[in-house]
Amino acid sequence: MSGKDHHVLIVGAGSIGERHLRCFLNTGRAEVSFVEIQDELRQTISDRYPASTPFASLEAAFETENQFDAAVIATPAPLHIEQSIWLIKKGLHLLIEKPLSLNLDGIDDLQTLAKSSGKIAAVAYVNRANPILEQMREALNSGQFGKPVEMVIVTGQNFPTYRPAYRDTYYRSREMGGGAIQDALTHMINAGQWLVGDIDRVVADADHLVLDGVDVEDTVHVLARHANVLANYTLNQHQAPNELTITVNCERGTLRVEFHKQRWRSMETPDTPWEDHDDFTFERDTLFERQASFFLDAVEGKIPVLCNLSEGIESLKVNLAILKSLESGAWEAISK
Repeated sequence: MSGKDHHVLIVGAGSIGERHLRCFLNTGRAEVSFVEIQDELRQTISDRYPASTPFASLEAAFETENQFDAAVIATPAPLHIEQSIWLIKKGLHLLIEKPLSLNLDGIDDLQTLAKSSGKIAAVAYVNRANPILEQMREALNSGQFGKPVEMVIVTGQNFPTYRPAYRDTYYRSREMGGGAIQDALTHMINAGQWLVGDIDRVVADADHLVLDGVDVEDTVHVLARHANVLANYTLNQHQAPNELTITVNCERGTLRVEFHKQRWRSMETPDTPWEDHDDFTFERDTLFERQASFFLDAVEGKIPVLCNLSEGIESLKVNLAILKSLESGAWEAISK
């Protein structure tokens, strides 16, 4: 492994696959190869990251003498489960991009294989690698503020600014994992579940309002019940500011994380100044580098994964319930 502790195979070298490739290399702990079926893109990524090894297919990667111990699946969502099953049978630990899938087909088989093989199957919800959210979650769990009773998540950005090629990617089709619900809102859903627990039921409204060149929803509002916690999720992909705020009201105070200001704060006494906690400054790649390092730590048995397969499945079930609610116009329970 050229002196590295791990050999990681990145499957799919689109925008998120390239980020994983770069960030695993940046850990300094892994040799990194990648699979990309598009010839031109494969050459571009290979030229950009000469320390990586390119392959034109999964089969070609395993025809070599390379000894991979882990893989990151960054292909379109409809391929995730099939490729996960194939790779876990090859003996690899897995970090699977979100959403885990677009339905529950094959999920039980993947769970069974992961359990019987002893291999990790983690889901790449990168917000769990955010130290700001991690600290706020620890404060919530400390009991200092009492039980959470309400959560409000509000986020938006100008999607074309950050993903200018969105019209030509999976995003343009729900059947490929696109649209605001499966592409972006699922990150918020997973973060909310991490903070206050699983969701029992949802009711949703969504529409395509602004983004040109696509017909999928770019604006979503969801009401959710996390057991006794009432929650409200609001997301759009066309506003000018790039902002994400999560507010959790508890019995004895309020906690708020503002990702765009890289801080979390709290207030226990009404009408007093916010108390800010620590000072965070980091780039977007920092979160993916942390996620990569935590994943390698989990592979080495040092820590649990940030988001395990069961948690990823719960977020997938919420995605499906939200989409069902759009059709029914009613509250939809999360399947168990």
